[in-house]
Amino acid sequence: MARPQCLCEICTCGRHRCPHRPTRIYDNGQRLCLTTEYVEKYPKYSNISPARSLKPKEEYQAHRGKMEGITTFKSDYLPYDIVKRPFRVQEEYKPKTGELELGTTYKKDYYAHEIQPVTLIRPLERKHTTGGKLDTIPTYQDDYRSWEVQRREPVKVDHAYHPPTEKFGNPTTFQDDFVPRELNPRQSFKPLCVPKLSDVPFDSTTSHRISYVAHHLEPKFVKSKEEYKPSSQPFEDLTTHRNDFKGLPGPLARSCKPENAKVQSSDHFSGVTEFQDRFQPWLVSLPEARKSKEYVPPLGNMDLNSTSRLHYVKHEISPAVPIRPISNARRTSAPFQGNTTMKEDFKAWASSRQEIIKKQQEIPKPTGKFYDLTTFKSHYIPHHIVPAQSFKPVHVVLPNSAHFQDETMYRTEYTPKKQEICPANYTSPPGYIYVNTDSHGHKFFRQLTPEFSELNSNHVPKEVAVVS
Repeated sequence: MARPQCLCEICTCGRHRCPHRPTRIYDNGQRLCLTTEYVEKYPKYSNISPARSLKPKEEYQAHRGKMEGITTFKSDYLPYDIVKRPFRVQEEYKPKTGELELGTTYKKDYYAHEIQPVTLIRPLERKHTTGGKLDTIPTYQDDYRSWEVQRREPVKVDHAYHPPTEKFGNPTTFQDDFVPRELNPRQSFKPLCVPKLSDVPFDSTTSHRISYVAHHLEPKFVKSKEEYKPSSQPFEDLTTHRNDFKGLPGPLARSCKPENAKVQSSDHFSGVTEFQDRFQPWLVSLPEARKSKEYVPPLGNMDLNSTSRLHYVKHEISPAVPIRPISNARRTSAPFQGNTTMKEDFKAWASSRQEIIKKQQEIPKPTGKFYDLTTFKSHYIPHHIVPAQSFKPVHVVLPNSAHFQDETMYRTEYTPKKQEICPANYTSPPGYIYVNTDSHGHKFFRQLTPEFSELNSNHVPKEVAVVS
């Protein structure tokens, strides 16, 4: 019988890997996982032998002598003859004849007494009437007796203030040292608030008008626009690609791409799904539309009078008088006098702006014409240049009647192969039967024999799993 193979061992494309779980706490088997990434990628070396383990072998060392099968239980145990317990045959149930007496000691000893309903101890509800006048005397008013209590006289001594009749004769130091003098009011130098009209005409000359000197401006220099002069030489549009490329006659390159063969099946596609098989159509009635009632306007005219309109009384109210005080502004018809004591007493001095103090230049400025002859211009001697001869071949296409050989090693050695589908793409690989899945995540399948494979050929799934 064939050994079960893992899904990653059945894979032929190398893209299917079994998920490796980190723990195996529910696994009690002794099967080892020999398929790992380290085993697949580790290169094997034939000349290097593995290190020899110094760990002692766990082997059972058997006793060379003969083992006696006698134990303390066997030596001390005494066998007794066991007698079977006699079996009692159960008698057949026979129901008793007659009626069943249902009387009990409670029914026999109990005497029924006539019991009247319990009267309620709750007092009757008193209803307080408010129609009549309440004329009663409370207990406090009836028991209270008013006593005649005399008012207690105050013990406070009456100190009435009597002003002195004699004059107070204790002068202060200020009164002794102060000598009263006559007050001489200070003469006011404030000018009278009387407008003064000037007879001199207004002088509108300013320092700017006096010092400004008008200069004659020269016309602005306008640079003339240069006319475009096209070049007389033809445009050289020769590129390195045009210069180096030489077109050779030959057929077009043949594509080596394999044919895109579609994976198709000859079986008829059944469009029936599980939902269509199990779904049972139910007769559903349409929802009833609720008709809204037609609006019927009320009969008669609408009364638009409200309580506010009926009870409102209009009063004649005068506008509120402003509480703002009247401004007592003095208005004069005389022209405004702008002269001040500052203008009258202050005299403007004739002053000029101080010139900027500049440091005198130590190097004098040149006065003659600039001489722009350099040492390079003075020592340079022009020579006649002879252009170097070009050995570049002339750009001429040489026609060749020979066939262009475009065969390569890839085209000669390439053998088109049929695009096969990896068996691991199927949910159940064809030719294999599912066995189990271990705790590491490996799915094991066993290859079927030819007899079983013929029977199960009709059950091969047509769906292909897409591997990301």
